[in-house]
Amino acid sequence: MIEIKHLKTLTVLRDTGSLTATANTLCLTQSALSHQLKDLEQRLGSQLFLRKTRPVKFTAEGEILLRLADDLFPRLAKAEHELASLKEDTNGRLHMAIECHSCFQWLMPALKEYQTHWPNVTLDFSSGFGFEPLPALSAGELDLVITSDIQTRSEIHFEPLFDFEMRLIVSPQSPLASKSVISPEDLAQETMLSYPVQRSRLDVVKHFMQPAGVEPANWKQADNTLMLIQMVSAGLGVAALPNWAVYDFARQGLIISKPLGDGLWRRLFAAIRAQERERHYLSAFFATAKQQCQTHLEGIKAA
Repeated sequence: MIEIKHLKTLTVLRDTGSLTATANTLCLTQSALSHQLKDLEQRLGSQLFLRKTRPVKFTAEGEILLRLADDLFPRLAKAEHELASLKEDTNGRLHMAIECHSCFQWLMPALKEYQTHWPNVTLDFSSGFGFEPLPALSAGELDLVITSDIQTRSEIHFEPLFDFEMRLIVSPQSPLASKSVISPEDLAQETMLSYPVQRSRLDVVKHFMQPAGVEPANWKQADNTLMLIQMVSAGLGVAALPNWAVYDFARQGLIISKPLGDGLWRRLFAAIRAQERERHYLSAFFATAKQQCQTHLEGIKAA
């Protein structure tokens, strides 16, 4: 009498609050949606929700079915996961390198969520700064690399995660704080603060300063994002960091965040071996990472 499609329809109706939005979400005509709901109500002999209310209000009978859906769908997802697990080795390895110090801000919560569903996947990390991670990925020494630097390799698949803007951060007392836009030439007399990375691999160098033939007056390095922000706040230099990494500090007035030129937007990828892109535990990592980032990071865009 009650089918899964009925429960799905009711949950979407609850989430969207309207029949029009529900029809659009389910790719149904409004006529087909109305027919499906009326058919279910006739089978049950009960009205499931009140028409012409926004958002839709459910009757006691409708609430019973919604509770059933909330109980059933997680169990179905778990069963699907277990069935998929029978087709592949879930005792996998995810040995990763992160070419982005500030990525730990979102990566750790994402991995915590991921491990609740894939507890048998072994996680490990290597620094992406002391060696070239993509050749290590090709050689099987790594399983995944978080990077914004695409290198064309037929054996590597780059899964887009999200787009972000690189911003220049300066102290509130810096002369650059009054500028609406930063040009490459503005950095010629500055001390540039960066992570301990080869300068040629920095986005602000590759895509902003180098094309303009500009070199800052001095370079200094710091090991982590918080240290970089504290040094900028103290007036010890300027730094280029992702918008989501500096948002809260700029909101508090500790630093000033400025666009680089017309906006230096970059895309973050998860690189894996192309032959493994169909592995379920890797697909699950991509989905979890994207969901966590869209939920918790400010100023990013879906890739």
